[in-house]
Amino acid sequence: MKKFTLFLLLFSAAVCAQETAFYNDLKFELDLIHHTATVAVNPKVSGELLIPESIPVGQETFVVTEIGDKAFRGAKTLSAVVIPATVTRVYRSAFDGTAMMADKNMWQNGALIVDSVLIATNKSIKSKFVIPANVRLLACGAFENNKTVARVEIPAHIDKIDNYMFMGCSHLERLTINPSVKWIGQDILTNSAIYKNDKKWRKGALIVDGCLIAMKKDGPAKYDFKSKVPIRLIAAGAFAGNKTISKLVIPSIITEIAAATFYGCEALQEVTIPQSVTKVGTMAFAECGKLKMAALPATVTEIGARCFYNCVNLQEQNLNEHITAIPTACFFACRGLKQFTLPQSVTAIYAGAFAGCTNLESISLPAGLQVLGEQAYAGCAKIVEVNIPAAINEIKKGTFQDCRQLYRVTLPEGLYAVSDEAFMNCLSLEKINIPESTFRIGQRAFAACQQLEDFAFVDHIHHIETGAFRDCKVLREVKLPEQLETLGEEAFMHCLNMRKLEFNSRLDAIPARAFKECKALESVEIDSPIETLGDECFMDCSKLSTVNLTADIISWGKNAFKNTRVDVKELMQEMF
Repeated sequence: MKKFTLFLLLFSAAVCAQETAFYNDLKFELDLIHHTATVAVNPKVSGELLIPESIPVGQETFVVTEIGDKAFRGAKTLSAVVIPATVTRVYRSAFDGTAMMADKNMWQNGALIVDSVLIATNKSIKSKFVIPANVRLLACGAFENNKTVARVEIPAHIDKIDNYMFMGCSHLERLTINPSVKWIGQDILTNSAIYKNDKKWRKGALIVDGCLIAMKKDGPAKYDFKSKVPIRLIAAGAFAGNKTISKLVIPSIITEIAAATFYGCEALQEVTIPQSVTKVGTMAFAECGKLKMAALPATVTEIGARCFYNCVNLQEQNLNEHITAIPTACFFACRGLKQFTLPQSVTAIYAGAFAGCTNLESISLPAGLQVLGEQAYAGCAKIVEVNIPAAINEIKKGTFQDCRQLYRVTLPEGLYAVSDEAFMNCLSLEKINIPESTFRIGQRAFAACQQLEDFAFVDHIHHIETGAFRDCKVLREVKLPEQLETLGEEAFMHCLNMRKLEFNSRLDAIPARAFKECKALESVEIDSPIETLGDECFMDCSKLSTVNLTADIISWGKNAFKNTRVDVKELMQEMF
């Protein structure tokens, strides 16, 4: 159990990494699914800043939709920011420590408004606050911990109340949510006067103007959503951490299950999702350890990253033809899944999507798949066979790592790389074809593939990197490709059954420990311009007795032939 827990920690850290880009000296985080960009942490910006509507990244364009947490924090000389209409989320913390926060002239009636975005409020605000008509967007936490405001009405032109909006507002007694509001973030009223007023709660739920804001952690085991005012919205994280609810039927008026709505509901076993739902957000059901059933209706067109993350008892999930992407870590560690049929509409499977699904028995990748992310199926110990679609040109880092029963892999023509750790610890892998187009085999790409007996190196492979075939214990013969330019350290170390080794390549060096502990190796034919033998390169090859060289070795590494049958003095005399 400890070993598997470590596996989860390692892979969860890896798959949550985000890609970044720079444009006009600004750093952005990229959402590869939606082709959107977030302004990342840029503490050195100054003066007047113009945020672009979009940024080019290679051949693609990413729309700028968010100014992220702490984006400009500490930028003491930042005096103005132009925010484009494409931006739909701004974090209050983005402006902490900037000149704008400190400039009293920028505050009006207790509010800091920057280019039609209400960023923050202070104690000068009126207790009954009217959001100005020129405000199009409220920043996350804009009113957070304000001790003055007592009443707020969300006007008709505002359609979103973002995360932490009124959190800690100890005097806020009334919030009016206009029907125009279509989305509510998490913890918008936590520790406010409304939240602490027991009279505002019914059946363990805090409901404001038909919007279910929060559910108590020890709320009822069953919840029917019935109230005097029908529930039309469920806030993000509304049920998060609830310890008692086991079954739910979501009302048919709900169109979106927002981010983290049921995160960590440890007793939740079954959820009925209505046909009205079209989107299920990030981490919506993550860490629901007892969840067995949450069937997504045919109306759902999008599921968020880590949606079913670590739902270890999820037994079944079917996706409809509207789904085009399986996002990052969506079904991470769903160990109850045995079968999973991907619709042919899916063109992208992102990092860690099915990593740790240890009981998943088979996969069928859609013919039109264009993206297969890092560690997408890592740790899927029962998968036996994989056919990679034609459009995939790289097996990325750790894609099938630790797939211990994977026996056969078919790679497409046009594949240029098998990247780092792609098939590492695939203990049963016996058969794999390497296309003529393959250029690189990455670090530890086939390390510990203990049943890999034969491996045909195509001539176009230029790079075999560190530890690429380390611990391939039954690999018998190796003839290095003619175009090989790079051979990494420990590339074939501990290949116990390798009997024959031929060099006919461009290599000018055999790196350190490259063939160390190849105990069955008897002879080596080197027909390459080798000039350097690395430290311990053939050390502990106990049967090695014959080395035929056609080149002059300039540099002899330490212990290059230690514990072999090679007479080093005689070999050197033959050369010189």
